[in-house]
Amino acid sequence: MPGEIEKSPVKLSLPLEYQQDLFHELKSEDGLVLLARGLGLLRVVINLLHSYDAAGNNLIVIVGADDRENGWIGEALAEHAAVSRSPMARGLSQVNTDAMSVGTREKMYSKGGIFSITSRILVVDLLSRLLNPETVTGLVVLHSERIVATSIEAFIIRIYRQMNKAGFLKAFSDNPEPFTTGFAPLASMMRNLFLRKPSLWPRFHVTVAKSLEGRKKAEVIELEVSMTDGMKDIQNAVLECVEVSIGELRKADTDLEMDDWTLDSALHRNFDVIIRRQLDPIWHRVSYRTKQIVNDLTVLRSILHALLTYDAVAFNQYLDTILAYHQPPPGSTRQNQSPWLFLDAANTIFETAKRRVYSGKPAEKAASNAFSDSLRPVLEEQPKWSLLAEILEEIERDNYLNPTPRDDSNGTILIMCSDQGTCRQLREYLQNMHVHPLEESEATDEEPKPSAMFMMRRKLRKYLDWKKDFARVSASLFAENQKVLDGFTDQRGNTNGYRGKGPPNKRRRVRGGAAAAGAGRPVNSSLQMAEDKESQVASLMADIQVTDTDTAQKDEVVVDSLDDMENYFELYEMNDLVVIHPYDGDMDEHVLEEVRPRYVIMYEPDAAFIRRVEVYRSSHGDRNVRVYFMYYGGSVEEQRYLSAVRKEKDAFTRLIKEKGNMAVTLTLDGAAPTDPQEQFLRTVNTRIAGGGRLAATAEPPRVVVDVREFRSSLPSLFHGRSMIVIPCMLTVGDYVLTPTICIERKSIRDLISSFKNGRLFNQAETMLQHYKHPMLLIEFDQNKSFTLDPFAEHSFEKSIKSADDSRDLQSKIVLLTLAFPRLKIIWSSSPYQTAEIFAELKNKQEEPDPIKAVQVGLGMGEDPYEQQNFNTTPQDMLRAVPGVTGKNLMRLVLEVGDLREVSNLGERELDEYVGKEAGRQIYRFFNRSVFDE
Repeated sequence: MPGEIEKSPVKLSLPLEYQQDLFHELKSEDGLVLLARGLGLLRVVINLLHSYDAAGNNLIVIVGADDRENGWIGEALAEHAAVSRSPMARGLSQVNTDAMSVGTREKMYSKGGIFSITSRILVVDLLSRLLNPETVTGLVVLHSERIVATSIEAFIIRIYRQMNKAGFLKAFSDNPEPFTTGFAPLASMMRNLFLRKPSLWPRFHVTVAKSLEGRKKAEVIELEVSMTDGMKDIQNAVLECVEVSIGELRKADTDLEMDDWTLDSALHRNFDVIIRRQLDPIWHRVSYRTKQIVNDLTVLRSILHALLTYDAVAFNQYLDTILAYHQPPPGSTRQNQSPWLFLDAANTIFETAKRRVYSGKPAEKAASNAFSDSLRPVLEEQPKWSLLAEILEEIERDNYLNPTPRDDSNGTILIMCSDQGTCRQLREYLQNMHVHPLEESEATDEEPKPSAMFMMRRKLRKYLDWKKDFARVSASLFAENQKVLDGFTDQRGNTNGYRGKGPPNKRRRVRGGAAAAGAGRPVNSSLQMAEDKESQVASLMADIQVTDTDTAQKDEVVVDSLDDMENYFELYEMNDLVVIHPYDGDMDEHVLEEVRPRYVIMYEPDAAFIRRVEVYRSSHGDRNVRVYFMYYGGSVEEQRYLSAVRKEKDAFTRLIKEKGNMAVTLTLDGAAPTDPQEQFLRTVNTRIAGGGRLAATAEPPRVVVDVREFRSSLPSLFHGRSMIVIPCMLTVGDYVLTPTICIERKSIRDLISSFKNGRLFNQAETMLQHYKHPMLLIEFDQNKSFTLDPFAEHSFEKSIKSADDSRDLQSKIVLLTLAFPRLKIIWSSSPYQTAEIFAELKNKQEEPDPIKAVQVGLGMGEDPYEQQNFNTTPQDMLRAVPGVTGKNLMRLVLEVGDLREVSNLGERELDEYVGKEAGRQIYRFFNRSVFDE
């Protein structure tokens, strides 16, 4: 095969030395490639795939690619095939839905080519031998940092290596941090991938540095922007709240490792997720206050992000919604607002945010302590806006002085931001920065500077209108809360509720709300200043009323019918374009190649994009690039950027050390170690009473698994215990262990939803009809506590009964056992324990027959694999609807086009398809008001 590949006409697009070295290394041997972010990992993968695609007689499978990567890989392979003029290249084929029938997939696999297959479909096809692993030339695994021992991708690799010893296996990742957590993480990852050699390529690699730091360096201009005093005050106040919250978490006796619980770590994007993951195993023992502080950390980090990205009006509006969100829920009889709201720093946050938008006018000829009844707009602009206008003016001046470019770049200006919201904000600013109120432009003869005043005045008008509606909504919510509270006290009595004291304050004031606070505890000062008088708001509206300049601006077109395109639409010249684009990972490389900008403005720092510009400039000697790098000096934004660069460098340093000390990973080619004596004893049938005889079988144990269960890690664990996993489309149960044992597996969330829609009772009834020993497996997450208490927040209605939710769930389980006495319930703390329980249940038992298991529960003439011709995700959603059973599901799927059509059917039409009672339940479900109890 290597000889055939070299004879094929292959033209690669790897201009840099490190890319060529990496490509040749991959062609010669298998391994795990860890490349620093932004160095073009996907480009190397595409060239590697093209080298195999040009041969024309290979079957390559890609695992772990998302939809966008599939689109880019497919487009790039087609482009490479056209450039190389490879007659045998076939490009990329995607298998990503269940709509593709079994026969269609089998024909595609037999022809060969490059396939990107979703993990769940691929593992079923490999186990059912629809895709014979021995015919696969090689496996390419993307995003290998996501692979753990129980993941479905690790299952696929194990099956592949068991059946195919000769095919290649290459894994890729550009995220080194996950490889450095835990004990010997790199060795563990190599074991999961069945690989022996890791290949590390950090930015400080000698070859990478030599390739990117030559003569073709991009011109980078670093611009440090100072934050306004208000922004600094808010940032310091938020950081103080974060520090206090972390201190409160440390005081809680959780017996956890807290060395990383610092303010510096809190700036990292996954800090709140990491803390929640650490607390998950003991979540049922954690106090309410600790849980609240964990949620508060997420809120405070979002405020830090919003401070630097939102404009002043949007930021103040965001704080209003946060304050409303932290009101006590209906039925609460205690003041359970977040602790950070009672700090002086919180008062600073809300007061300063309001002062950035508007403030009171100084009273004339009055005492110094007089309070003015009028407000004036302040409308503080983001400091980066004016700098952006200066940069664009400098670029325009540069183009005027040097009109004839001496390179292959376009005159396009590319502005890169963090998200779509910032892109919209900048587009609006650039469109309106030269629009000024008439009185301002007439007052001075000088040419007015770019300003966001027009945009901010319009935003403030919208904000004040929103605030009125928000106040009405808050008042109605308060009334509803009072009704619930009144009903609660009427039902349960209030004799001992407050122990002789007056009731506490039921509701905290909402910023902008018109409802008066209760006569309980004094309202916190940060909330007391939230309301403005109607006369103040009226004076503010008078100052920002619509002018002739506002009416002269045309509204933005959201939806255009595209009529008369030739008269109103034309192609722009690339030299006149200003492209605003969010950071989008590997897709940014595609943007640079398509736009070919001469000027790049990085509105927010991103280390990976800087490297992409370096690679782009070094790859094209005839394209000059000037980069303007903007960041707020002394801000969280700067610290987060420096922290990300440092974490990546430290991760590669640790990986290099571990690689130097790592022993050679000896894989078992996917086969689990077995003891022959133990295997023989497992298959001995010692039940010789009643005239039986001693018998032994050499066949390995079998488990029949429903194809929908491959989303879980359980089939992978069975396979790891040397069991044969047979995927089938089962009508009854999820797992068939023996001819008499059928098991329905439920996670806690699935159990709660099954009780709500009554589906579990139907499933238990069908199992009792067809199997002697039906069982219900209730499986918990291995990383969470083995108790029902933490799941009370997910179950049933979040109302007054929220405290009794866990008991309600237990009572429903008791009712289930009373209704079906033969139904056995298995409690499992993790998938690992489930695998052990299943092995014990199968011990010295007969093996199940897959054909009989498939036929159980089917009517006469029904095809068990007919459902495979349709997408399973809408089917699973339809199964959760009350009234839908396994029998009438296929009728709905065959007769009705999609879920939307089902939801719009009338009661009579549903009666024709599923019967009167089931049709009534389905109709009531889709037509029930969300406000009904």
